[in-house]
Order: sequence, then structure tokens, then C-alpha cells
Amino acid sequence: MSIKNRKADHIEICKNERTAPGYCYWDDVRLVHNALPEIDADDIDMSCELFGKKLSFPLIVTAITGGFDGAVKINSNIASACADLGIGMGVGSERAGVSGVHPESYSVIKDFDVPLVIGNVGAPQLVRQKGGVAFDRDTVAKAIELVDADVMAVHLNFLQEVVQPEGDTNAAGCRDAIRGLAREFPVMVKETGAGISKDVATRLKGIGIKGIDVAGMGGTSFSAVELHRAVAVDDEVRSAMGETFLDWGIPAPVSLMEARVSGLPLIASGGILDGIHVAAAVALGASCAGVANAVLREACESADAVKRKLTIIMEELRAAMLLTGSKDIDSLSKARHVVLGESRKWMESL
Repeated sequence: MSIKNRKADHIEICKNERTAPGYCYWDDVRLVHNALPEIDADDIDMSCELFGKKLSFPLIVTAITGGFDGAVKINSNIASACADLGIGMGVGSERAGVSGVHPESYSVIKDFDVPLVIGNVGAPQLVRQKGGVAFDRDTVAKAIELVDADVMAVHLNFLQEVVQPEGDTNAAGCRDAIRGLAREFPVMVKETGAGISKDVATRLKGIGIKGIDVAGMGGTSFSAVELHRAVAVDDEVRSAMGETFLDWGIPAPVSLMEARVSGLPLIASGGILDGIHVAAAVALGASCAGVANAVLREACESADAVKRKLTIIMEELRAAMLLTGSKDIDSLSKARHVVLGESRKWMESL
């Protein structure tokens, strides 16, 4: 591993190392069984609308990668599957692509008819960092054009940055920068594994953004990812920091419930593994769920493998809707549920 090949490092680590907490917070959300649903599973309407785009079911493959040679295959496989199934897709940080580093690893998505495409710029790139220049309007416009993005996601990835040897750790002025960007382009905000609190959701409300991806704790921890990179290059300080902050964050279901104060469309990601988790997310208030690491191995294999995995999630969602008597996504959003375990403890303590 090396700093120079950070993007490739991330993929290899996420495929081969433990990068998630040992607790599945989405399993804390239990849907109440309806023994007499009175609907035909074949008539269930799983379609939804997000950011003005219709999806065949409420799922997005969220930002995974870009910016190195192997990312062309990964993003091509994901885009092909998402286009075939009629669901959304995000790309990894476009900083490399707009700088001329393997732009084809991003633009390959334009070869497929993906109904909702989400671009990616890091919040740290919107403000001046040591030794760097903040992205200006033209750079963001270039990132949008690179993938024909319907909406640009601004990633709040400061946990990753603070444990990363080459991280950008100036967070001052990000909210104003996001507000300025939202005046020019369709913009959403996305965390990257540590979640959105009620306070942050409130501060994001009314600045012009289109929605929030809570991306809470429970999925890939970029503290864990950077821990493995730091160990590989014998960086004692960053290795220790990665270990210390391994389980830092707000559990994804808790973050979703916290973020409802924003009144904005919410994407629930952070440890979503199956169709029951998707159903639980919708019942808790999400407009859509997001997966990433759940399809990474398949994305490294083939488009068919990704499509098979996503089809399983889709059919599990259909089954959960039948078993809760939910004829459509609006009905599912009102499905009875309980929150147990560690997530309940969090909610009771906040």
C-alpha cells in the first residue's frame, strides 16, 4: 500500500479487511408482522421518486470509487446493473477525475441509462486547506459534467480526513460554502460513516440543499480503512488514531431518526445489507436506502453479479412489504415497527 495509490488501497482494504463495527444497528429495527396482509405480492408497487427522478425501488448504490485504473470496471459494472434495475448510483470523490487522473473511471457511468446519478465533492475541498486551493464554481461544474450528475453530493468526511496521513482537516466555513454551492447547482449533503446529528440536520435545513444521506455508523468505517493504510506504512500516530476512532459516530438508524427534523428527503445508508434493512429505513422515514460495501465484491466481478445481488435485495424488500401489508412505499413508510437494542439505548439517551 502507498499514499500514491489511496483509491486502490481503499478498495482492497474494504474487500479484504474488517472495516465495520461488529454490531448491526439495522437489526435493531423490527417491523411488526401482519399475518393477514390482504394484498398480492405481484401487485406491490415499490417505485419511488427522489430528486425528481423515478426509481423502480428505493435503493441507491452510493459512492464507492473512482480515480484509478481498476475503478473503470467497478463503476461500469455498477452502472450497468443500476440502469437495468432502474435505481440510482453515486460515484466516488471526483477530485482525481477533475484533475485529469483517470477521468474515464467516472465518465464511464454516462454509457448507461442510470435514472439518478449523484456526483461527489468533499466538503474539505470547498474551503482552503494547507497547501491547497478550494474548488471554485467551474471545478464543481466540471465534476457535474464528468458524470452528468443529477445532483452533487457534498461529502462530510472529516472523520476520514482526521485519521488520514494526508488528510484535509480545515472544516471552517463549510456550511457557507455548501450554501453558496446550492445557489448554483442541485446539491445534497452526505456523511461518510459517522452519521448526521439533529443539530447538524437543523443547521443544514434552509440552506438550499435537496436532501441528506445520513450515512451513519454501522457500515464501512473510514477510520478502520485508514488504520489499515497507516499500519502498512508504519505510521504509528495514525495507526493509533484509526484504532481509537474505529467505532466513532452515530448509529445509522439513530442518525436517520435524528435527521428527520430537517424536513428534507433522507437517504439511509451505513450498514444496509438486505431488503429488510431497506424496508426498516423507509419505515423510519427514509425516502431511499443506500448500499456500497454490500455490493463491492460483486462490482469487482461483473455487472451480472451486481445485478443478482441487487435483485435479491429488491425481492427481500417485496417480501417485507407483503409481510407488513404495505402495498406501496407510502404504506411502508407508515408500517408499524419497534426499535430495540443499542439503537434504542442511543435514542433514550440523546
